[in-house]
Amino acid sequence: MVDDEPFEGDDQQYSPTRLSGWLQEVNGPDRVKPECLTRGQLADLSPRELLRHNDRRAVWHANIGPIQTPQLRALHEDLAAIVESNRHDGDKAKPAALVDAYPGLGKSTAVRDYGRRFYREQVALRGETTVAGHRRVPVIYIALTGNTQIRGLNAAICRFYGLPTSGDADTLAERAVDAVLSLKTAVFIIDDVHFLAGSHSNSVRMANQLKYLSNVFPVTLIHVGVGVQRRGLLREGFSPEEALLAQFGRRTTPLTLRPFQIEDEAGRREWRTLLKTIERQLVLAEKCPGMLADDLPDYLYARSTGHFASLMALINRGCLRAIRSGHERLDPELMNQVKNDAAAEESRQELAAAIEAGLLTTRPTHPTQRKQTA
Repeated sequence: MVDDEPFEGDDQQYSPTRLSGWLQEVNGPDRVKPECLTRGQLADLSPRELLRHNDRRAVWHANIGPIQTPQLRALHEDLAAIVESNRHDGDKAKPAALVDAYPGLGKSTAVRDYGRRFYREQVALRGETTVAGHRRVPVIYIALTGNTQIRGLNAAICRFYGLPTSGDADTLAERAVDAVLSLKTAVFIIDDVHFLAGSHSNSVRMANQLKYLSNVFPVTLIHVGVGVQRRGLLREGFSPEEALLAQFGRRTTPLTLRPFQIEDEAGRREWRTLLKTIERQLVLAEKCPGMLADDLPDYLYARSTGHFASLMALINRGCLRAIRSGHERLDPELMNQVKNDAAAEESRQELAAAIEAGLLTTRPTHPTQRKQTA
């Protein structure tokens, strides 16, 4: 390697809420895991080569996943049952899905991963272009904001397709319908849908708009949000004004993504399997078998409260600190220097105390043994 050779790094900057970015997520090549060098090999690198190697490791650790956890696989199966059975003709509204779960469980990542897989399957089955010669776009992804209204939702759809966003809500909807029909879109993933349900009146307006989308667009709507059911969107109406909510509830199947739990043997085995899977992905010179699953299972559960996003942020930041400090491994001494999100840190002391008192444990009674490799 030439030291003065240009180096852009492995970062991939794109927005999946734009067609160009979504295509990069769907069709982009899988990342190549950096070589795991020994301390001696690291010492043999030139200063610039070491900077580049560490930069590649930082990007790799920040983008581990999606990991095929039991939760993710179960969600994908439920989504497939809804999406792939929605072969209704255009005169019939297609039932929708609502993935409603606590923050930090990886629901957006899991749903986008399903969308990516479904997109690839449809292109493999039907071809990259339609009969009319348009690009085939089986799935689109949009994310809402805190002040999204009906026009804003239609504008987000148009913006994804690269269409003009001028005009009123009806004009934008007509543009979007034309794009859906031309590009053969079958699935809308609408993330952060709870932003449309901030109050009772907004819940009714959201139900009205999403019902309109299901009537006009021949697609399956996959809504992703936090506490949407709690806000009353799927409940039966208690007054004539709330009848729309009841109708929306009849058309929508609620799904969720559960956190990891350690109250039973099955949950503890799941946690151990997850840590072993993550451990194999880490690129640290002093990594050893069992570094996470045997040495840190209780610690990592207490620090993450079983939430996937909190766990991955903690490990990512821990790896960065291990690389920068030259420690090259994860252990309690190093991890205690790593800050995590506020929700995880708030629950940390209580969980750690319960584990230390023997009231909780992440360790299975009979852990599966790691297979020896030649």
